[in-house]
Amino acid sequence: MNRETRIGMAVVALLGVIVAFFLLIGALAEPRPDLDPLSVEEVLADGSPADRWGRDELHIGGWYAELDVDCEGDTGGADADVAWLQADCPLRVLLPEQPAEDVTQEELIRDGIRLAAPLGRVFPSRAEPTGPNLRFQQLVFVGRFDDPAAADCVPDRLERCRNTFVPTDYDELVR
Repeated sequence: MNRETRIGMAVVALLGVIVAFFLLIGALAEPRPDLDPLSVEEVLADGSPADRWGRDELHIGGWYAELDVDCEGDTGGADADVAWLQADCPLRVLLPEQPAEDVTQEELIRDGIRLAAPLGRVFPSRAEPTGPNLRFQQLVFVGRFDDPAAADCVPDRLERCRNTFVPTDYDELVR
């Protein structure tokens, strides 16, 4: 065996040791939340999400649906500072599984996590003017429950406001 072959084998062995070291260090750390988002089922499993997570930043993955024109309910009242949070319509939810094209507003409310944002710019654009605005892949929303504006909601909507997820961003779920 000549000198160049020994040097080449030593370089390959050194690279193997370096890769093994990085794999070991990576296995010891907790997964990043954006790489391992909570599922809708996990969020809805044990009572009030606002009581469970407070204002912690969460990453939640699921199927997005939005009702706008077909939505029944009010737009949140006259107080613009909190109307976006307590509005019935447009209804935006994150669901545990892809809903059918003929999904009802009641089913969306029952099965999903209500989403709201002050300017509504955090949500995907509408594909069609009517019906549920569905996506063909899961999305991961980043945000919080128990928004400070919830304290100003009318008393009969206070709990719903606290348990509404207020996203700051979203991305496609890549598996």
